[in-house]
Amino acid sequence: MGDTAGRRVLVASNRGPISYTREHDGQLTAKRGGGGMVSGLSSVAETEDMLWVCAALDDGDRAAVRNAGPGGLLRWEGTAGDSAVRMLDLPHTVFERAYNGVANSTLWFVHHMLYDTPNSPSFGPSFEREWTDFRTYNEAFAVALAEAAQSAAVPVRAVIQDYHLCLAPRMLAGRAPHVRIAHFSHTPWAPPDYYRMLPDAIGREVLEGILGADHAGFLCQRWADAFLDCCAEFLACKVDRERAEVRYDGRITTIGVHPLGVDADQLRDRAEQPDVQARMTALAEQAAGRKLIVRVDRTELSKNIVRGLEAYRELLRSRPEWRGRVTKVAFAYPSREDLPEYREYAAAVQRVGRQIEDEFATPGWDPLILQVNDDYPRSLAALRLANVLLVNPIRDGMNLVAKEGPILSDTGCAVVLSTEAGAAAELGGDALLVNPFDISQTADALHRALAMDDQQRTRRSNALAAAAAAMPPQRWFASQLDALGG
Repeated sequence: MGDTAGRRVLVASNRGPISYTREHDGQLTAKRGGGGMVSGLSSVAETEDMLWVCAALDDGDRAAVRNAGPGGLLRWEGTAGDSAVRMLDLPHTVFERAYNGVANSTLWFVHHMLYDTPNSPSFGPSFEREWTDFRTYNEAFAVALAEAAQSAAVPVRAVIQDYHLCLAPRMLAGRAPHVRIAHFSHTPWAPPDYYRMLPDAIGREVLEGILGADHAGFLCQRWADAFLDCCAEFLACKVDRERAEVRYDGRITTIGVHPLGVDADQLRDRAEQPDVQARMTALAEQAAGRKLIVRVDRTELSKNIVRGLEAYRELLRSRPEWRGRVTKVAFAYPSREDLPEYREYAAAVQRVGRQIEDEFATPGWDPLILQVNDDYPRSLAALRLANVLLVNPIRDGMNLVAKEGPILSDTGCAVVLSTEAGAAAELGGDALLVNPFDISQTADALHRALAMDDQQRTRRSNALAAAAAAMPPQRWFASQLDALGG
C-alpha cells in the first residue's frame, strides 16, 4: 500500500462490514466479517483512519442505527484510530425502489445483459418514481460523505463502491470539491448497443455520475473499455484511450483496472476449521470415491446454473462411461428472493435437478447433490474436494469462486470457466474456457477436465492459484487509493 499516513479514508457501499456486539457500556460495536470487497475494505481500517458509510438493510441494522453512539457512528472493533461505521436508515420505500427497482432490477440487468427484450424493460411513470428515489438514495450517501469530509482535519480520500452508488461521485464532488474521489464497479459494463436500452437522459446521468470521480475503477480491461465506449457514444466528452482518461465538464477522470483477488492465507485458514472438516467427511462419504464436479453460486440469473446442469446431463448422455463414476455437487444459495424472476429461476434449478436424478440415478449412485440452503463451511469443503470446478456465468464482473477453487483444492482441480467472466482475463490460459450458452461445448469441456491426467491438472491448478492470489483484497483496495495520488 502507498503511504496514506495523515489522511482520512471514506468508504461508501450499499452493504457494510457488519455484525454487532453490545459492549458493557451499552454501545454497539461493529465487527469485521465477510470476504472479497468487505475483507479488503476492512483490512484498510486496521491501519487507516476510516469511516465506512453503508445502508441499514434490515430491522437489525435499523435498531443498530437507533442505538448508535454520538453522530450515529458505530465503533469498529480491531481498527485504527477513530475508524467507525455509519449506517443510513433510509425510508423503506426509498430503499426498496432504489435497491430493488433500479439497482437490482434495472442496472444489474443492463450490465449483465439479462433482459428478455421482447417483454422487458418498459420505462414509464413507475420507473420515473423509482429513479427519483434512486437519486435520493445516492444523495444520502453523498451528504454523509461530505459531512465527514468537512469535519476532517486531514486530506480526505473517498472510495465509492459499485453500481448502487453510481450517481454519488458527482453529487459528492459538488458538495466537497476538495475531496479526491474514486468509484469502483464490481459488475461488468454493458457495451453501447445494450446500454442504450436505458432512457437517454438516465443513461447519460449514470455516466456523468461516475465521471464526478477523479478515478473510475473496473475489474478487467473489457469492462473499462466498454465504459469508455459508452462515454464516447453518449456524452460530448474527450476520451483518451492511450492515457486512459475521460475529460468531461471541466474534470479529468482516470480509468483503471483493479482485478480483485483472494487472500489465500486467510481463505486456507478458514477452510482448515473443524466445521469445514466435518462437512468434508460427510461429502466424501456421499461421493464414495467418485470424481466431483463442483459449483458454488448464488441462485442469480447471471450465474447460469440451469445451463450448467443441462451441460452435466448432456455429459452423462453423450459420455456414458462417466455414469456411476462422477457426481455433480451444486450449491445454489438463495438470492434476491423478493424478485419474481429470481424465484422462478430457483424453481427452474430444482426442476432440472430432479430431471437429472429421474433419468440417471441408480440404487448405488446419486448423480447430483443439489443444496439450496446457504452453508459457507460446506462450500469450502466442496471446493477442497473438487476434481473439476464449473464456473459458467452468462456475464460476471469477476467471479471469486473461480479463484477460490484452485487455492483450496487439496489435490488440484481443473476449472471450466466462461469466457464471459471477468476472471477469464487472468485465468484463461490455464482454465478450460467455454461459451456459456453452448451446453454441448460445456459438456465436452467437463469431459476433458475429468479425463485430464494428474500432472497436467496439478500444473494448471497451481498456476490458477498463483494468479488468483496475485491481487488480494488489501492490495486491490490500496491500488484504488494509490490511483487518487497525493
